[in-house]
Amino acid sequence: MFISPPNNFNQSSTTPMPKFGMYDDTRQTPMSGSTTSTAGTTTGSQDYVLAPGSPIVNNPLYTQGWLQGRIGKYIKIEFLIGTGMWIDREGILQEVGISYVVLKETGTNDMLMCDIYSIKFVRVFDNQTLKCTP
Repeated sequence: MFISPPNNFNQSSTTPMPKFGMYDDTRQTPMSGSTTSTAGTTTGSQDYVLAPGSPIVNNPLYTQGWLQGRIGKYIKIEFLIGTGMWIDREGILQEVGISYVVLKETGTNDMLMCDIYSIKFVRVFDNQTLKCTP
């Protein structure tokens, strides 16, 4: 008994491929009993609330969320580069993103973007009035 393989491209198929718009595709319509919210998303019988922004940046249990609460403070960050090279940077924390932080160096007022994934230690200085000079 001979069985032809399912992807036999040498023979023509018995059913033609449907063209776009040929069939009524109801997958894109809302389910019955659902409502459309003001954001344009469809919700069912339960109302779902999405928090604004990224949950990692807003959650203080993550590094980004913890650092977000220290914006404007003078900090020292120690980075581990490779397997044994340590680099530290100091400045006023300006911005925290998903994968970076931005420090404003006090001596030069330069902005320094740092990789958040190589951060190992962060020191937030207690007496902020001595370190923060305009």
